Amino acid sequence: MKMPEVSVIVVSRNRPQALAHCLTGLARLAYPAYEIIVVADPGGIVALQARSEAVDVLCLPFERPNISEARNLGLAHARGEILAFLDDDSVPEPGWLAHLVRAFDAPQVVAATGFVRGRDGVRFQSRAAAVGAHGLDEPLQVDPARITLLTATPGRGVKMEGTNMAFRREVLEDIGGFDPGFPFYMDDTDLALRLAQRGAVTAIVPLAEVHHARAAGPQRAADRGPRDLSQVGRSTGYFLAKHCPAAKIPKALAAHREDRRRGLVAHMIAGRIEPPALRRLLRQFDGGARAGLEQTETPVAQMYQPNRNAEPCVVREFRPYRSRRQGAPLCLLSSRIARRRNLARADQMAAEGRPVSLFIFSPSFFCHKVRMTSAGAWVQEGGVFGRSLRSGHGSKIWRYRSRFLREMRRISEQRWNDRVG
Repeated sequence: MKMPEVSVIVVSRNRPQALAHCLTGLARLAYPAYEIIVVADPGGIVALQARSEAVDVLCLPFERPNISEARNLGLAHARGEILAFLDDDSVPEPGWLAHLVRAFDAPQVVAATGFVRGRDGVRFQSRAAAVGAHGLDEPLQVDPARITLLTATPGRGVKMEGTNMAFRREVLEDIGGFDPGFPFYMDDTDLALRLAQRGAVTAIVPLAEVHHARAAGPQRAADRGPRDLSQVGRSTGYFLAKHCPAAKIPKALAAHREDRRRGLVAHMIAGRIEPPALRRLLRQFDGGARAGLEQTETPVAQMYQPNRNAEPCVVREFRPYRSRRQGAPLCLLSSRIARRRNLARADQMAAEGRPVSLFIFSPSFFCHKVRMTSAGAWVQEGGVFGRSLRSGHGSKIWRYRSRFLREMRRISEQRWNDRVG
């Protein structure tokens, strides 16, 4: 069976190191027919082109700080029948794209979204959720091992994760692409509500996993402490003005503000921001929200215009990326003492294209963490008695080998299942 051709679009701005790490993961996907399109600032393009993995990547320079316009530029150049989107500070599991695309085997599916893990590689940052005209997430319970199809209704859509989502190309073009009125934040939520107006069928694909580091930028510091909430407030206000009934806007905006306030208090307790910063950031949010409520709605005809967004856009064929993935998947078990030697071994094999997963256990109860190295090896570290699921119990007594087998089973579908690679 021929697999659909997919265009993977990554937008990046002023984060060349994160972009390079993202490309390392994309270069090793277990999928036969995908092209990679990177829309980035000139510095990011230069850094990317210095890497061998970038030979087959279509690089599009873009300097304006507007993620919606940048994604529309990628859309204009894409040639795949399915378009997948990933953030530059994210790394996909090797089986990510295969799982995500499998949802489109059902002809009624027009969009798909997966699960996102946080920077420790274990905790889920986001899972299945619905979203209403108020713009607030409503968690959904779905089978974590199966694809769930959901039909949206006007005013209530399926939450799309901007760093882990895919669409049929013709549907995304027809709906107008991304609204440039959202230069940062809520562009994906707006798209979910516009799809809901059409009663779109969206697939929730739990096994299509992405690891999202939330790298530093103008809005947040490296420790995730917020720097500026003006744009977040503006996008929130614009979203509510666009989708929420006028009588319900004050209540919805108050809920968004309270959610931000609770988050800021948590950051303050963790030492990421000082008390005066909390008040300053809330004032920024309030000012941005007022501006967003007064913002003029972007006409659909002006959202996505191929002739404008793609200049100079030449007609080209789909250009499949030559995946660096070579050989059968390999899992290695290491003690803490042999950590350095086995990390070097795993990195060497990963650099040659071998899909490698290294498990490093210590005789302790330390919680586990998962990451991908700069060479492309996947590493899981923690105590042999520690938790790899934050909701699990860490007191069970394991032997090294039995714990090794258990962890391989836990990640096998996402990482190196033969059915997806």
